[in-house]
This record gives sequence, C-alpha cells and structure tokens, in this order.
Amino acid sequence: MATTIASRSKAATTTLGIVLSVLGPSFSASAATLDGVVETSAGQPVNGAMVTVFSANRMRKQTVFTNAEGQYLIVVDYEGELTIRARASSFADQTQKISVVGTDVRTVDLTVTSFESDIARSNALTASAHLTSLPWNDVEERSPFIAQCNYCHQVGNPLTRGKRNVESWTKSIQKMEGYMALVTDEQVERFSEVLAAGFDGEPIDVVQTHDASPELAHAKIEEWLVGDGMSFIHDTDVGEDGKLYGTDEGHDVVWVLDPETNDIEKYPLPESDLPVGGLFAGAALPIGIFTGQHGPHSMAQAKDGRFWITNALSSTLMSFHPDTKAFRLYEIGEDALYPHTIRVDPQGIVWFTLAVSNQVGRFDPQTESFTLIQLPHNGFWRWVADTFFPMLLKYSARSPREDKHIDLSAHKMLNGIEYDDLFNMPYGLDIHPKDGGVWYAKLYANIIGHIDPETLKITEYETPLAGPRRPRFDADGILWIPSFDESALLRFDPATKEFKTYTLPTLSPDEYETPYALNVHPQTGDVWMTSNMSDSILRFIPKEERFISYPNPTRVTWLRDLVFTKDGKVCSSSSNLPAYAIEDGVPSFICLDPQGADKDRSLAASAGRRP
Repeated sequence: MATTIASRSKAATTTLGIVLSVLGPSFSASAATLDGVVETSAGQPVNGAMVTVFSANRMRKQTVFTNAEGQYLIVVDYEGELTIRARASSFADQTQKISVVGTDVRTVDLTVTSFESDIARSNALTASAHLTSLPWNDVEERSPFIAQCNYCHQVGNPLTRGKRNVESWTKSIQKMEGYMALVTDEQVERFSEVLAAGFDGEPIDVVQTHDASPELAHAKIEEWLVGDGMSFIHDTDVGEDGKLYGTDEGHDVVWVLDPETNDIEKYPLPESDLPVGGLFAGAALPIGIFTGQHGPHSMAQAKDGRFWITNALSSTLMSFHPDTKAFRLYEIGEDALYPHTIRVDPQGIVWFTLAVSNQVGRFDPQTESFTLIQLPHNGFWRWVADTFFPMLLKYSARSPREDKHIDLSAHKMLNGIEYDDLFNMPYGLDIHPKDGGVWYAKLYANIIGHIDPETLKITEYETPLAGPRRPRFDADGILWIPSFDESALLRFDPATKEFKTYTLPTLSPDEYETPYALNVHPQTGDVWMTSNMSDSILRFIPKEERFISYPNPTRVTWLRDLVFTKDGKVCSSSSNLPAYAIEDGVPSFICLDPQGADKDRSLAASAGRRP
C-alpha cells in the first residue's frame, strides 16, 4: 500500500478554522480536512470507494465516496490518532494511521490491492452473495425461509454462515422458534439440510457489480456507536430538537444522541411487575438480549413534544418527555398483543398496529382513552389465532422459556398449516397526508387496509406481491410499500386503487433483498428504503423511476425505520439481532446526507482548497 501524508500551509489552516467556526457546532474549530486519491496498484482511479475516518476511540466514523477520478475530500470534527480506511468492491481494505491536531489539513492517498486469497475475497462479499450458495429447489421452497429467517438479522454474514452439520442447524432453527419464527417441522428439517449444504466453509465465486452512480460522490455517512453487543435498538426517530432517539427493545432503554455535541444519553424505562419477557415470558427470547419487561419497539413524537412508544412485550403504550425525561405508562389490555408501528395524526391521535392480535389501536392523549379496532380475520385459521392465541400465551407463561405456545400451535400440530395461514400480522402503518386516513399493511396476509378515522370503517386490498411490511405516504398521497418477501417496491394510488411494481436492484443476478422499511422525503419525494442483505440503502427517484444504491461502510448493517432530519439527512439505527454480529460489535446511529460531501468541499473551497 502506498500512502502519502502532506501538510498544507498555516494560512490555509487558519482560514479553514474561521470558516468552520462561522458554520456552527457541526463544524467546530478543531475540524480537520483530509483529501486524496484512491487508486489500484496499476494506478487506475477507483470510483465509488468508501473512505472512512475513525475517531481515536473508534466510537465515531465518517465516510465519503470517491468520484470517477478516485478523488475524495472529507471534513472531520475529531482529532488525535485517527484511522483512515479505503474499502472498495473487489479489493482488500487498506488502512492508515494518521495523527491529526486541531485544524490540520492533510492529503492521504491510498492504493488498494487484490485479495491475498480466495477466502479473503469471499469473506468480503455481502450476506446477499453468500445466500446464493443455498441449494433451494425453487423460489416457492425458499419463500418461507425469507419470511421467517431473514427478518431480525442477516443470514449469510460471518456469524450465520459458519460450517455446521444438519443437527446443529436444526437446534439453531428450533431456538429461533422461541423468537417467533413460525416454521413447520418439515420446514425445520428442510431448512437445516439446505443451510448445511450451502454454507460449507468454502469460498464462493460470486461477482458483484456495485452502483457507480455519480450521486455517491456527493454523499456523506456518519455513524455513532452506542450500547453494547446485546443492545437491540429497534427503531430510531428524530426529535424536533434535532436529537436522535432510539428504542432498545432488549434492554428497556431509550438512547438519545445529540449530533451537535455527539453526546449519548441513556434513559431506562420504569420497571414493571411483569417477568422478563413481559407477556411473552413463555417464549425462549434471546438470552442476554431481551433482559427487560417492556420491549420498547417504535416511537413517534407528537406536537406537544412527547414521544409515544409501543412496548411490544408488555403490550402497553408509553409516553416519554424529552425535556423532563419522564415516562408514563398506559395499559392497553391483556388481549392486545405486540403493539408495533406507531404514528401520530395531525389531530394528535396516536395510531398503532398490534401485530399478533390483528388489531389497530387508537389512543386519544386528551381523554387518555383507547379504542381497539379488530381487523378482518381473513380465513378460519387466522380467526382461530386471533381469538385463542392470547389465552395460549397466558398458558405458556406458566412455564417460562419452554415455548409451549409454539408446540400447541396449529402449524405444529396439523399438516399443511403455515405461518401465513395462521396470522395476519398487521405491521406497518401510516397516515394519509391529505384526508387523514389510516393505512396499515398485513405482512403475512399480503393485504393493505384503510381505516376511516371518523367512522372506523375498514377496507382492505390484496397486494400483488408478498410481504408488505412498513409502508409510507408521499406528499401527494401515494402509498409506497416494501415487499419484503419478493425484493420489490410497490406503488399504490388510493384514488385509483392501482398498484405498480418495481424490482429492486441486486449486486448479482441470483441475489435477493429484504426491504424492511422505507420513507419518503417530504420535499424531494425520493423514496428511501432499507436494503439489509447487501449492507446498503436504496434511493428511488419516482420521476426517473431510477434506483441509487448507497453502500454502508459497516458490514452487517441492518436498518429498520428511516427518518429525516430538518437538514435533509436520512437516519436510522443499526439493529441486527444480535448486535455483536455487526462488524463493530455494537449498534450505531447512522445518518446519510445526500449532499454531505458537497458541504465538506464547499468548506474546503472557502478555505482556498480545491473542491
């Protein structure tokens, strides 16, 4: 590796310091500038390489992408012994230690080289590439594997692709059943055979083609590590104060990041009389990860500043005031199970899905009253689950961690009954921006539905693809829906009731994606979507019907809800379960600024440096 480190003039450094101080706390007086070129050993520039600068304690990192000439420039607001890394598709990582003080301005050129071995090359591929080695007979056989084994974590990353025999895989899948993976005994057997055959420890021969869109060179990604290897920060929201708030479902904690000061605060939820695991105490939830009683899942902020939180395990609603840090608990009712996605409508009414009991909840903060709306059952066995599963859970809780609710479920006791026969699973939810209608998605029933907020009348529509997960509206009232099971984006017009389908791009022909959630930027109308099997974020521009893929610099990046800051960043939290499988070993808050690198170049240009 060839690395060049050169200092700039004192005058340029002084000018840059003045510019940074004028632009506010995000660019402090100690901000340093690094630039350079990433090229191959043959001297060819590398387009789209990720250049990441780690803080001295490695708890923060910032990343930009090289342009077509291999050039990059980045402004970082930390100093000390820093690490700079170049990461590019088909090349081994190259790193360099540099000492940065105050407003240093440095040039660091990096040369990337080929991998030293086939196994090193294979290990650098995304989980989506390794999934192509699984010998499924057909797409139909693979479908329940995607739906039931891909929704909490990647499959195909280093932790989940180790060489194991059939018996070992069977034990792992049976363990996953305690985490609510609904698989038949026949599927357990077949999945174990496929995983043992496909993940054989040998390097795979997959050629991935990464996005080289010019938009990458304009972007910047920031990450703040938070929590520990057992943290499970399911969702993140941005507050009116500009801070990021994350719900740690495993530890019963709200994490708060101030991106201006980079301070992270931790606020434990009040304890409950329920056992660990809450109403799901009978399930063998992940030991060491689900250590709480509430399981805070999702959050949304109301106009009065309070955040409303769905507690999935205790089946309660909770408010959190960011000023006083006070929590308040609201009991929904024991037959309401697993409150999930939550939104607040313009009138301040709180709406949320109840995934396991097939309901939508309505809460009026003024009267502190709940209305539970029972959604259509859509079939006999789903009616059975809606009616009797709460009682089955109560029975199961008498024997903690023994999974009796699984053993007594119809998909285990009867032939031909699978997960999508048993549960509707109302998952995502959003509010129509024009008429206030409440729309939800039933993940397992392949249905979206509308609730009239005044009459509570329900109308449902079948989706053309399976696995509608967390939909969002754009400003014009078009509903955008991620098809988790079929690697696609759906566009639904509530006025015409028409769907349009867009297949997601993948890095190689046999790969698939698992789009968990999306959000639509309120000004640009661009649809941002998680692309979790390939460690990336997708951006879809509706006017051009074009996708842009932004690689994440951290391997095993698993994102859920996406939110936007006032200055245009798209943010989330890395929530792979378990967190210790993430490359950094812990979760992080992540923000992608589509124009972040441009802002850095403008700062440098103002200080007399080339853009």
